[in-house]
Parts: sequence; C-alpha cells; structure tokens
Amino acid sequence: MSNFPKIHTNMSRRPGAFGLLLLGLGSLLQVGCAAVTNPTANGVPAHALPPELLAESKEGYSPVDLTLLRVPPPEVYLLDVGDTLGVYVEGIVGSVDAPPPVSVADSTEKTPSIGYPFPIRDDGNVSLPMVGNVPMKGLTIEKAEQAIIQAYLDKEILRPNEYRIIVSLMRSRTVGVVVVREDSRSGSVTLQNNSLIGIGGSSTTIGGEQKPSGQIVDLPAYQNDLLNALARTGGLPSVSGGRDILIYRGSAGSDGYAEAPCRPLCPSDDPTIDGERIIRIPLRTKNCESVHIPREDIVLHDGDIVVVRGRNQETYYTGGILPSSVQSLPLDRDLNVIEAVLRARGQLLSGGLSTSNLNGSSVGSGVGNPSPSQLAILRETPGGQQVMIRVDLNEALRDPRLNLLVQADDVLILQENTDEAFARYVSQAVQFDFFFRILNRSDAQGGASVILP
Repeated sequence: MSNFPKIHTNMSRRPGAFGLLLLGLGSLLQVGCAAVTNPTANGVPAHALPPELLAESKEGYSPVDLTLLRVPPPEVYLLDVGDTLGVYVEGIVGSVDAPPPVSVADSTEKTPSIGYPFPIRDDGNVSLPMVGNVPMKGLTIEKAEQAIIQAYLDKEILRPNEYRIIVSLMRSRTVGVVVVREDSRSGSVTLQNNSLIGIGGSSTTIGGEQKPSGQIVDLPAYQNDLLNALARTGGLPSVSGGRDILIYRGSAGSDGYAEAPCRPLCPSDDPTIDGERIIRIPLRTKNCESVHIPREDIVLHDGDIVVVRGRNQETYYTGGILPSSVQSLPLDRDLNVIEAVLRARGQLLSGGLSTSNLNGSSVGSGVGNPSPSQLAILRETPGGQQVMIRVDLNEALRDPRLNLLVQADDVLILQENTDEAFARYVSQAVQFDFFFRILNRSDAQGGASVILP
C-alpha cells in the first residue's frame, strides 16, 4: 500500500462549459478579430518576393574622384577675348616724367600689374595709340609684349634699343555661371524628452528644412570647372544632397521656350540627359564601379546653370499594433523591417514587457502574451500599383534574407497571427480555477488553490 497521501481535486464543473467556449470563439469571429479576418495575411511571402519589388540598397556608394571634376591648370596662360592687359609705352602710353602706374590685386590669386588697362576686344585684338589693332588672342604674356614692341618698331615710332615697354596681365577673363544649391538646409534644434525611469521618451526637431539658395559666380579663366564652382558656393554636397549635379547649358531659345528633356532626370540615366542642353554629372558611384566624365562636360561656359540637387526626406508609415506614425528613413544607410519596427517603438519579442509603466516594474504578472509577429508591408510597384508583402518577424530574426529593406512610402502594419491572437484571447478571457485538498483528518484540514493562466 502506498505511503503517499491521497490528493483529492475538486474542479468546479458548470453545465455547458464547452458550449460556452465555442460560443465565445464564435463571437470572436463575428466581431472581426484582426488576426482572424486580417486581409494582410494573404500578402506575398517575403521569400517569394520577385527581385524587382525589393528595395534598392543605399549603402555601398563612394564619392567620385574629385580630380574628375576639375580641369588641370595649363603650363602657360594664353590670352583670349575678355582679358585686360596692363600696357606701358614710355612717352606714348604714359609720361616720360612719371613712373608707370602699379595696380595691386585685391586677391592673393592675382599678381600686381603695371601699366594702363587695354582690354582684348571680341575680334581678339587690342587697340593701341598710333599703331591700331594688334592681335593678342592665343599669345602668352611674353609673346604679347614682343608683338606690341614689333608693332611700334614696324611703324618706326620707336627705335631699336631705345624704348621702354611693359606688358602685364591686369585682369583675366571670367566665366559667369549661376549655381543653385537645393541641398542647403536651415539650422535645426532637437529637443529630447526622456522619461524619469529611462524607458520611453520623445524628441522634437525644430527647423532643418531645405532652404534652396542661388548665387552668381564669376570663375577666372582655367578655373571655370565644376569643382571650382562648388568650392566657391559652399563646397561639395553633404549626405542630404543628391548623387548627381545637373548642368543646364546656355539659355532658352529666342522665343522664350526651351525643349523639355526627352528622358526622366534619374541617376540611372546616361551622363547626357537630353543630348547637349542638360548634362548630369554623378557625385557618387557604386564601390568598385568605374566612372568616366568627359572633360567637356565639366567645363563651364557663360550662362550655364549648375543645379546641386537636394534629397527630400524619405518616410515610411506604421499602423496596426504599431503606433500610427510617420517615420524618417536614413539618407545614407539601409533600414530593415526589424529596425523599422523598433524605430516606431514597436514591441519585439517582448512577451510581458511593458514600456509604458510608471511603477518601475517592466515585467507584468503571469506568463505574458505572445509577441505579434505578422508584419504586412504595403509597397508601391514600379508600375504604380500596390503589392502586399507578408513578413514573419520571428523568421526574419533568424534569416537575414527575410529581413527586407524598407523603402520610401512603405506602410508597415503589424498584426498578430491566428495562433498568437487565439493564445492571447484564451489567456485573457478563459480562467481555470483548481482546488486541491492536501490534508483531510478529523483534527485538521488543509487545501490549496491554483488559478491558470
């Protein structure tokens, strides 16, 4: 005979308990439980998503070699239309009794000049007293001085070895361009509000919006390239800037109309967007990808417009069990669905964890509820349609291939699957009471009760 005491259980039985359970499940379906009637459960599984619907990665880009954006300086300066020479011819251009005038430049980039100003006209000549036009276009300063000396000698105005002529470059020609910076942003201030116990909190950013600006720049000769134009107007674009720059050649037609580009202005297009009028210069390329930028594309001319395109802040949307919000996407790195859920302050594998407590206790009583794992992504297709993608967050944590990247304008809806919703409903709506009598003697009685879950 066993020495163990007999344990009597008394479980209260109510008529039709099983029927009441079925009635409760039927009511659950009638009211439309989100996990049972959820239309997002019929989305395309993450593992079956075609490549054209995957988000493009933002990582793996490197800045182009900056030497591709500038023109190498020439060994000698060649004169051209727009240059201004400083000329001194003793007794003819300048008095014999007075020293030649000296002009000190207001910039360290320019050297002092001697003489009186004589511009090179549109025909490439400079007009001097008593000799008329002297060709200057394409000559160096030294050869220009020899040409002026020879002109006065040929006219027998001066005698050999009895003259004093000085020729210098007083002002170099310039190229006027307009630089439009769409990547400029106003100053911003971020206000952080942290909770007392270190859980939760919020932040608010004031300012930081795009503030396009424009500037007219006069680039000296042999510095009229794209790199110099950027350096004089704020430098290279930051992360908030686009991956390319547009150069609009010349101006509109005489009738005031300009033809529209025949192809969209996309980074994937050819460097020449519409032939000759609009040129795209890439600023970032994929790692280990060679890039060729023709020299004639980066040389700027009078009337050109350089547009440094900015990047609009990309966002994604959250809903369902996730707090309804609009979240910002990083500009220079990828964001997967796991990170997107956490960024939206969603609970991931939390069980009974509560992030809105005030008593300092993070774990509630009981075994907790199953964590929601059914994530639906509403994504716009390249053809303008909409597709629903189904992601199991539990599988995405184990398999990086299922941890999809989030792209702009995605809508993330987190729901419970049927098993998780049923387990939560049972744990909250169904309660089992057990009573055990562990001691039953004439002089003493004892009992215990257990409540599940």
